Amino acid sequence: MDDGPEPACFLQTLPPVEFACIYGSSLHPNNFNKTSMIDYILGVSDPQQWHTENLKTNRNHYYASWMVHLGGPRLITEVADDIGVGVHFNPFVSHKDRMFKYGVVRMHDLVQDILGWERFYMSGRLQKPVKVIIDKLEIEKLNSVNLKAATSAALLLLPSKSSEEELYAKICSLSYMGDLRMLFAEDKNKVKKIVQGQFKLFQTMYKPLLEDFAARDLLRLSPFIDQKVNIIQDCGLSSTCSLVSSLPLPLRSKMGIKLGEEKVFDESGRAIRKMVIKSKEEGADCMRKILRNKVMISSARQAVAGLLTTGAVYGLRYVGNKMQKAWKSWW
Repeated sequence: MDDGPEPACFLQTLPPVEFACIYGSSLHPNNFNKTSMIDYILGVSDPQQWHTENLKTNRNHYYASWMVHLGGPRLITEVADDIGVGVHFNPFVSHKDRMFKYGVVRMHDLVQDILGWERFYMSGRLQKPVKVIIDKLEIEKLNSVNLKAATSAALLLLPSKSSEEELYAKICSLSYMGDLRMLFAEDKNKVKKIVQGQFKLFQTMYKPLLEDFAARDLLRLSPFIDQKVNIIQDCGLSSTCSLVSSLPLPLRSKMGIKLGEEKVFDESGRAIRKMVIKSKEEGADCMRKILRNKVMISSARQAVAGLLTTGAVYGLRYVGNKMQKAWKSWW
Protein backbone atom coordinates (compact mmCIF):
# COMPACT_ATOMS: atom_id res chain seq x y z
CA MET A 1 0.00 0.00 0.00
CA ASP A 2 1.14 3.53 -0.73
CA ASP A 3 2.41 5.15 2.48
CA GLY A 4 1.63 8.62 1.21
CA PRO A 5 -0.67 11.10 2.96
CA GLU A 6 -3.84 10.31 0.97
CA PRO A 7 -5.53 8.00 3.54
CA ALA A 8 -5.07 10.37 6.50
CA CYS A 9 -5.92 13.43 4.40
CA PHE A 10 -9.15 11.82 3.24
CA LEU A 11 -10.35 11.36 6.83
CA GLN A 12 -9.88 15.08 7.41
CA THR A 13 -12.62 15.75 4.85
CA LEU A 14 -15.15 13.79 6.94
CA PRO A 15 -16.83 14.51 10.30
CA PRO A 16 -14.92 13.17 13.35
CA VAL A 17 -15.01 9.43 14.01
CA GLU A 18 -14.18 7.27 17.04
CA PHE A 19 -12.56 4.51 14.99
CA ALA A 20 -11.10 4.24 11.51
CA CYS A 21 -9.16 1.51 9.78
CA ILE A 22 -8.18 0.56 6.24
CA TYR A 23 -8.82 -2.98 5.03
CA GLY A 24 -8.71 -4.92 1.80
CA SER A 25 -6.37 -5.26 -1.16
CA SER A 26 -4.80 -1.82 -0.67
CA LEU A 27 -2.89 -3.34 2.29
CA HIS A 28 -1.13 -5.81 0.01
CA PRO A 29 2.61 -4.96 0.26
CA ASN A 30 3.03 -5.29 -3.50
CA ASN A 31 -0.06 -3.33 -4.45
CA PHE A 32 1.24 -0.24 -6.22
CA ASN A 33 -1.92 0.26 -8.26
CA LYS A 34 -2.96 3.88 -7.80
CA THR A 35 -6.35 3.15 -9.35
CA SER A 36 -7.36 0.57 -6.73
CA MET A 37 -9.98 1.66 -4.21
CA ILE A 38 -8.93 2.28 -0.59
CA ASP A 39 -11.49 0.74 1.79
CA TYR A 40 -12.34 2.16 5.22
CA ILE A 41 -14.35 1.08 8.23
CA LEU A 42 -15.49 4.12 10.24
CA GLY A 43 -16.95 3.74 13.72
CA VAL A 44 -19.15 6.56 15.02
CA SER A 45 -21.29 6.96 18.14
CA ASP A 46 -24.43 8.14 16.31
CA PRO A 47 -24.63 7.25 12.58
CA GLN A 48 -27.69 9.42 11.92
CA GLN A 49 -26.01 12.50 13.39
CA TRP A 50 -22.77 11.66 11.57
CA HIS A 51 -24.55 11.37 8.21
CA THR A 52 -26.34 14.66 8.94
CA GLU A 53 -22.97 16.40 9.32
CA ASN A 54 -21.42 14.56 6.38
CA LEU A 55 -24.26 15.51 4.03
CA LYS A 56 -23.56 19.19 4.70
CA THR A 57 -20.01 19.01 3.34
CA ASN A 58 -19.89 15.80 1.30
CA ARG A 59 -23.32 15.47 -0.27
CA ASN A 60 -21.67 14.27 -3.48
CA HIS A 61 -20.58 11.10 -1.66
CA TYR A 62 -24.27 10.13 -1.59
CA TYR A 63 -25.37 11.49 -4.95
CA ALA A 64 -26.23 8.04 -6.31
CA SER A 65 -28.56 7.42 -3.36
CA TRP A 66 -32.28 8.15 -3.75
CA MET A 67 -32.58 8.02 0.02
CA VAL A 68 -30.90 11.40 0.41
CA HIS A 69 -33.87 13.02 -1.27
CA LEU A 70 -36.59 10.97 0.41
CA GLY A 71 -35.47 10.57 3.99
CA GLY A 72 -31.95 11.91 4.39
CA PRO A 73 -29.76 10.67 7.25
CA ARG A 74 -32.66 9.05 9.10
CA LEU A 75 -33.57 6.79 6.17
CA ILE A 76 -29.91 6.06 5.39
CA THR A 77 -29.44 4.84 8.96
CA GLU A 78 -32.71 2.89 9.07
CA VAL A 79 -31.90 0.99 5.88
CA ALA A 80 -28.45 0.12 7.23
CA ASP A 81 -29.93 -1.10 10.53
CA ASP A 82 -33.16 -2.75 9.46
CA ILE A 83 -32.28 -4.15 6.03
CA GLY A 84 -28.48 -4.38 6.11
CA VAL A 85 -26.16 -5.36 8.92
CA GLY A 86 -25.76 -1.93 10.50
CA VAL A 87 -23.26 -0.54 7.99
CA HIS A 88 -23.77 2.12 5.32
CA PHE A 89 -21.19 2.15 2.51
CA ASN A 90 -20.30 5.07 0.25
CA PRO A 91 -18.20 3.65 -2.62
CA PHE A 92 -16.42 5.35 -5.55
CA VAL A 93 -15.60 8.53 -3.62
CA SER A 94 -12.90 10.48 -5.44
CA HIS A 95 -10.30 12.50 -3.52
CA LYS A 96 -6.98 13.79 -4.84
CA ASP A 97 -6.89 11.36 -7.78
CA ARG A 98 -7.58 8.34 -5.55
CA MET A 99 -10.78 6.34 -5.14
CA PHE A 100 -12.19 5.56 -1.69
CA LYS A 101 -14.98 3.49 -0.16
CA TYR A 102 -16.05 3.89 3.45
CA GLY A 103 -18.50 2.00 5.62
CA VAL A 104 -20.06 3.76 8.60
CA VAL A 105 -21.05 1.64 11.61
CA ARG A 106 -22.36 2.44 15.08
CA MET A 107 -19.63 1.88 17.71
CA HIS A 108 -22.01 -0.16 19.88
CA ASP A 109 -22.77 -2.49 16.95
CA LEU A 110 -19.06 -2.79 16.11
CA VAL A 111 -18.24 -3.83 19.68
CA GLN A 112 -21.15 -6.31 19.79
CA ASP A 113 -20.02 -7.95 16.57
CA ILE A 114 -16.40 -8.14 17.72
CA LEU A 115 -17.31 -9.77 21.04
CA GLY A 116 -20.34 -11.84 20.07
CA TRP A 117 -20.19 -12.35 16.29
CA GLU A 118 -23.79 -11.10 16.32
CA ARG A 119 -23.82 -10.61 12.55
CA PHE A 120 -20.31 -11.88 11.84
CA TYR A 121 -19.73 -9.06 9.37
CA MET A 122 -17.43 -6.43 10.87
CA SER A 123 -15.85 -9.05 13.13
CA GLY A 124 -14.96 -11.02 10.01
CA ARG A 125 -13.32 -7.98 8.46
CA LEU A 126 -11.26 -7.43 11.61
CA GLN A 127 -10.03 -11.04 11.63
CA LYS A 128 -7.96 -10.11 8.58
CA PRO A 129 -5.15 -7.54 8.48
CA VAL A 130 -6.22 -3.92 8.83
CA LYS A 131 -4.36 -0.66 9.30
CA VAL A 132 -5.84 1.27 12.23
CA ILE A 133 -5.76 5.05 11.72
CA ILE A 134 -7.96 6.27 14.60
CA ASP A 135 -8.80 4.30 17.75
CA LYS A 136 -10.25 6.43 20.54
CA LEU A 137 -11.93 3.51 22.36
CA GLU A 138 -9.15 0.88 22.08
CA ILE A 139 -11.02 -1.26 19.56
CA GLU A 140 -7.72 -2.77 18.39
CA LYS A 141 -7.10 -4.05 21.92
CA LEU A 142 -10.67 -5.33 22.22
CA ASN A 143 -10.28 -7.14 18.91
CA SER A 144 -7.83 -9.57 20.54
CA VAL A 145 -10.92 -11.43 21.81
CA ASN A 146 -12.14 -11.73 18.22
CA LEU A 147 -8.75 -12.98 17.01
CA LYS A 148 -8.59 -15.62 19.74
CA ALA A 149 -12.09 -16.83 18.85
CA ALA A 150 -11.18 -16.94 15.15
CA THR A 151 -8.05 -18.98 15.91
CA SER A 152 -10.09 -21.44 17.98
CA ALA A 153 -12.75 -21.77 15.27
CA ALA A 154 -10.13 -22.38 12.57
CA LEU A 155 -8.31 -24.98 14.67
CA LEU A 156 -11.58 -26.83 15.22
CA LEU A 157 -12.06 -27.04 11.46
CA LEU A 158 -8.50 -28.15 10.68
CA PRO A 159 -7.07 -31.68 10.91
CA SER A 160 -4.52 -32.67 13.54
CA LYS A 161 -1.62 -31.53 11.34
CA SER A 162 -1.66 -28.32 9.30
CA SER A 163 0.62 -25.54 8.16
CA GLU A 164 0.65 -21.98 9.40
CA GLU A 165 -0.56 -20.85 5.97
CA GLU A 166 -3.48 -23.30 6.12
CA LEU A 167 -4.46 -21.92 9.51
CA TYR A 168 -4.53 -18.33 8.24
CA ALA A 169 -6.47 -19.42 5.17
CA LYS A 170 -9.04 -21.14 7.40
CA ILE A 171 -9.33 -18.02 9.59
CA CYS A 172 -9.72 -15.87 6.49
CA SER A 173 -12.40 -18.18 5.07
CA LEU A 174 -14.59 -18.15 8.21
CA SER A 175 -16.42 -14.99 7.18
CA TYR A 176 -16.82 -16.22 3.58
CA MET A 177 -18.56 -19.52 4.43
CA GLY A 178 -22.05 -19.15 3.01
CA ASP A 179 -21.34 -15.71 1.50
CA LEU A 180 -23.56 -15.51 -1.58
CA ARG A 181 -21.00 -13.33 -3.39
CA MET A 182 -18.57 -16.25 -3.45
CA LEU A 183 -20.93 -18.06 -5.83
CA PHE A 184 -20.62 -15.56 -8.66
CA ALA A 185 -19.04 -12.23 -7.71
CA GLU A 186 -15.77 -13.07 -5.98
CA ASP A 187 -12.40 -14.39 -7.12
CA LYS A 188 -12.35 -18.14 -6.36
CA ASN A 189 -8.71 -17.71 -5.26
CA LYS A 190 -9.53 -14.75 -3.01
CA VAL A 191 -8.60 -16.38 0.31
CA LYS A 192 -5.33 -17.76 -1.06
CA LYS A 193 -4.38 -14.37 -2.49
CA ILE A 194 -5.21 -12.56 0.76
CA VAL A 195 -3.10 -14.92 2.89
CA GLN A 196 -0.12 -15.15 0.54
CA GLY A 197 -0.11 -11.42 -0.13
CA GLN A 198 -0.37 -10.44 3.54
CA PHE A 199 1.31 -13.41 5.24
CA LYS A 200 3.63 -11.31 7.42
CA LEU A 201 0.66 -9.25 8.61
CA PHE A 202 -1.23 -12.42 9.54
CA GLN A 203 1.83 -13.61 11.46
CA THR A 204 1.97 -10.36 13.41
CA MET A 205 -1.69 -10.79 14.36
CA TYR A 206 -1.82 -14.49 15.16
CA LYS A 207 1.67 -15.77 16.08
CA PRO A 208 1.37 -14.61 19.73
CA LEU A 209 -1.94 -16.46 20.01
CA LEU A 210 -0.44 -19.64 18.58
CA GLU A 211 2.36 -19.43 21.12
CA ASP A 212 -0.21 -18.98 23.90
CA PHE A 213 -2.17 -22.01 22.69
CA ALA A 214 1.07 -24.00 22.61
CA ALA A 215 1.87 -22.93 26.18
CA ARG A 216 -1.53 -24.35 27.20
CA ASP A 217 -0.67 -27.67 25.49
CA LEU A 218 -3.49 -27.35 22.98
CA LEU A 219 -1.00 -27.69 20.10
CA ARG A 220 2.67 -27.95 19.23
CA LEU A 221 4.54 -25.69 16.84
CA SER A 222 7.13 -27.34 14.62
CA PRO A 223 9.62 -25.02 12.81
CA PHE A 224 9.29 -25.03 9.03
CA ILE A 225 10.95 -22.93 6.31
CA ASP A 226 11.15 -19.11 6.09
CA GLN A 227 10.24 -18.60 9.76
CA LYS A 228 6.96 -20.46 9.24
CA VAL A 229 5.69 -23.24 11.48
CA ASN A 230 3.66 -26.41 11.19
CA ILE A 231 0.87 -26.98 13.71
CA ILE A 232 0.19 -30.27 15.45
CA GLN A 233 -3.04 -30.30 17.43
CA ASP A 234 -4.24 -32.34 20.34
CA CYS A 235 -7.65 -33.47 19.03
CA GLY A 236 -8.85 -34.96 22.30
CA LEU A 237 -12.11 -33.92 23.94
CA SER A 238 -10.38 -31.83 26.60
CA SER A 239 -8.56 -29.70 24.02
CA THR A 240 -11.70 -29.49 21.86
CA CYS A 241 -13.71 -28.19 24.81
CA SER A 242 -10.97 -25.62 25.50
CA LEU A 243 -11.18 -24.37 21.92
CA VAL A 244 -14.99 -24.20 22.06
CA SER A 245 -14.79 -22.22 25.32
CA SER A 246 -12.97 -19.43 23.42
CA LEU A 247 -15.82 -19.04 20.93
CA PRO A 248 -18.28 -16.14 21.45
CA LEU A 249 -21.04 -16.88 23.97
CA PRO A 250 -23.96 -16.49 21.48
CA LEU A 251 -22.30 -19.05 19.19
CA ARG A 252 -21.69 -21.45 22.07
CA SER A 253 -25.31 -21.08 23.16
CA LYS A 254 -26.56 -22.08 19.69
CA MET A 255 -24.15 -25.00 19.62
CA GLY A 256 -25.45 -26.09 23.03
CA ILE A 257 -29.03 -26.10 21.76
CA LYS A 258 -28.09 -28.29 18.79
CA LEU A 259 -25.66 -30.64 20.54
CA GLY A 260 -27.46 -30.81 23.86
CA GLU A 261 -26.45 -29.75 27.36
CA GLU A 262 -26.08 -31.46 30.70
CA LYS A 263 -26.18 -30.14 34.25
CA VAL A 264 -22.86 -30.19 36.08
CA PHE A 265 -21.54 -28.56 39.23
CA ASP A 266 -18.67 -26.10 39.30
CA GLU A 267 -15.99 -25.89 42.02
CA SER A 268 -18.28 -23.84 44.26
CA GLY A 269 -21.05 -26.43 43.98
CA ARG A 270 -23.21 -24.24 41.76
CA ALA A 271 -25.19 -26.03 39.04
CA ILE A 272 -24.31 -24.93 35.48
CA ARG A 273 -25.21 -26.09 31.99
CA LYS A 274 -22.41 -27.71 29.96
CA MET A 275 -22.44 -28.44 26.25
CA VAL A 276 -22.23 -32.13 25.34
CA ILE A 277 -19.51 -32.65 22.73
CA LYS A 278 -18.81 -36.25 21.72
CA SER A 279 -15.94 -35.50 19.32
CA LYS A 280 -13.99 -32.70 17.70
CA GLU A 281 -15.59 -33.50 14.36
CA GLU A 282 -19.10 -33.18 15.81
CA GLY A 283 -18.32 -29.83 17.43
CA ALA A 284 -16.63 -28.49 14.30
CA ASP A 285 -19.51 -29.55 12.04
CA CYS A 286 -22.08 -27.90 14.33
CA MET A 287 -20.10 -24.67 14.48
CA ARG A 288 -19.58 -24.65 10.70
CA LYS A 289 -23.31 -24.93 10.00
CA ILE A 290 -24.19 -22.11 12.40
CA LEU A 291 -21.52 -19.78 10.98
CA ARG A 292 -22.44 -20.61 7.37
CA ASN A 293 -26.08 -19.75 8.04
CA LYS A 294 -25.11 -16.53 9.82
CA VAL A 295 -22.82 -15.41 6.98
CA MET A 296 -25.42 -16.31 4.35
CA ILE A 297 -28.07 -14.16 6.02
CA SER A 298 -25.71 -11.23 6.64
CA SER A 299 -24.29 -11.25 3.11
CA ALA A 300 -27.79 -11.35 1.59
CA ARG A 301 -29.03 -8.51 3.80
CA GLN A 302 -25.99 -6.37 3.06
CA ALA A 303 -26.26 -7.01 -0.68
CA VAL A 304 -29.86 -5.76 -0.71
CA ALA A 305 -29.00 -2.76 1.46
CA GLY A 306 -26.03 -1.97 -0.77
CA LEU A 307 -28.15 -1.84 -3.92
CA LEU A 308 -30.69 0.39 -2.15
CA THR A 309 -28.17 2.82 -0.71
CA THR A 310 -25.83 3.24 -3.68
CA GLY A 311 -28.48 3.23 -6.39
CA ALA A 312 -28.74 0.96 -9.40
CA VAL A 313 -25.96 2.57 -11.46
CA TYR A 314 -23.27 2.48 -8.80
CA GLY A 315 -24.51 -0.83 -7.39
CA LEU A 316 -24.21 -2.50 -10.77
CA ARG A 317 -20.83 -0.86 -11.33
CA TYR A 318 -19.51 -2.29 -8.05
CA VAL A 319 -20.93 -5.76 -8.68
CA GLY A 320 -19.65 -5.61 -12.25
CA ASN A 321 -16.10 -4.94 -11.06
CA LYS A 322 -16.36 -7.85 -8.61
CA MET A 323 -17.75 -10.22 -11.26
CA GLN A 324 -15.02 -9.28 -13.71
CA LYS A 325 -12.39 -10.35 -11.16
CA ALA A 326 -14.36 -13.51 -10.41
CA TRP A 327 -14.63 -14.53 -14.04
CA LYS A 328 -10.90 -13.98 -14.61
CA SER A 329 -10.18 -16.38 -11.74
CA TRP A 330 -12.37 -19.08 -13.26
CA TRP A 331 -11.03 -18.94 -16.80
